[in-house]
Amino acid sequence: MKKILIMYATYGGGHFSAAKAIKSYIDENYAEAETKIVDCVEYINKFVNKITTGTYKRLTTSTPWLWKKVYYNSEKGILSKVSNGTNKLMAKKLLHLFKDYNPDIVISTHMFATQMTGYLKRKGKINCTLATVLTDFAPHEQWLEEHEYGNFFFVSNEGMKKALINDFKVDENKITVTGIPISPKFLNEFNKPEIYKTLGLSPNKKTILLFGGGEYGIGKKTVLKVLNCLTNYLDTYQIVAVSGRSKKMNKAFNEIAENISDKSSLKVFDYVTNVPEIMSISSLVVTKPGGLTSSESLASALPMFVINPIPGQEEENAEFLEKAGVAVWLKKEDEPEKLLKDLLTSESKLEEMKNNTYKLARKESTKNICDIVLKN
Repeated sequence: MKKILIMYATYGGGHFSAAKAIKSYIDENYAEAETKIVDCVEYINKFVNKITTGTYKRLTTSTPWLWKKVYYNSEKGILSKVSNGTNKLMAKKLLHLFKDYNPDIVISTHMFATQMTGYLKRKGKINCTLATVLTDFAPHEQWLEEHEYGNFFFVSNEGMKKALINDFKVDENKITVTGIPISPKFLNEFNKPEIYKTLGLSPNKKTILLFGGGEYGIGKKTVLKVLNCLTNYLDTYQIVAVSGRSKKMNKAFNEIAENISDKSSLKVFDYVTNVPEIMSISSLVVTKPGGLTSSESLASALPMFVINPIPGQEEENAEFLEKAGVAVWLKKEDEPEKLLKDLLTSESKLEEMKNNTYKLARKESTKNICDIVLKN
């Protein structure tokens, strides 16, 4: 029986979601495999994990300009050396996990897990297959510090593959364009009339899905401005607005809902568990461009209106998606009223964006990653 260790870190939810999707697929389809999923930083030190994830959240929400400097400086210069040195020290503590579990395969959805596993392989401390799943649309050097000791690299698009080969000198034979792991639910055919009924929506109107920024309500001012603009189009569209766990955002959403005449066309939720279903009936999603949500939108053939990207990885995602013709990116200098009017009053524009999603969508990403790793 193959033992598979799936490692992630909770700096943003996408890494964990990707790890869960991989574990779920292996558990359901490979009876001869045993899986264990671990937050690699929390395993090493719960206090360090709490401090570092808390710092990440504060930087990205309160001082995004500072996070941008941290993100890009971690590729080069003194900060990259500090990061690499820290991960080497942490790797020695992670060695206990390898000794206890003795995995045949490690699947990493976060750069820290890849670095530490690669370091331990380089030092001859462990001997396992290492597969890295990059969870954004552009590479970062920290993912590739120990690439000589990786066996597989799974990326979201052809441009990333070329960058890994040309800029980071990763062996081309190790790289596969699979897309970012998403739930297998996105492969399902849904009963759309039943979804409309469950949500209290009209099947005669187009649906816009809006995500408010999660637990911390990132970019609240922009989100509320966009939502207010969207309510000007309720003759044609209806809105599913998901505030996330931010009580302030949820309260603000409900205040907007109370002050419109067509209350049936704006549904406010704090949290939803049926994202694939809602995306299947939507014509547009308003969201931050995280790797996971963007991949889910592409799999649902859903054009994106991108707001509030975290500087660094999410801005790079936004740039990629906009250039690919699947998203409109609301930048700081832009007025949402104009961009939304141009988008929502032009059926041809939305249809063009939808058609472009088919070129990037990879619904079977999770299956393909797992099959490649376990069958080699």
